[in-house]
Amino acid sequence: QVQLVESGGGLVQPGGSLRLSCVVSGSIFSIFAMDWYRQAPGKQRELVATITSDGYTEYPDSVKGRFTISRDNARNTVYLQMNSLKLEDTAVYYCHLKRDLGYWGQGTQVTVSS
Repeated sequence: QVQLVESGGGLVQPGGSLRLSCVVSGSIFSIFAMDWYRQAPGKQRELVATITSDGYTEYPDSVKGRFTISRDNARNTVYLQMNSLKLEDTAVYYCHLKRDLGYWGQGTQVTVSS
């Protein structure tokens, strides 16, 4: 079956950086777009980055210039490089495979705190 496994979350100080990874198994990877979402306590899940099969990327204004999504089709992996992290970036981060009705990982916690 299709599985998505995120890693790379953790505790970081404001202004710091983290790189999240998401490995996809059980599915063709290279032909599908991928997203990263996040959900903070008491808030709705929000889209933070999208990458298409040919590498086109999109970001909301809240993370533009600070987050970078990339993919390695040989490793069935999508990454989210997060720089200049802010307190408000604290959330559980999920990767999403845009295939069929969509597939989600289990999430990885990112906590930005001094």
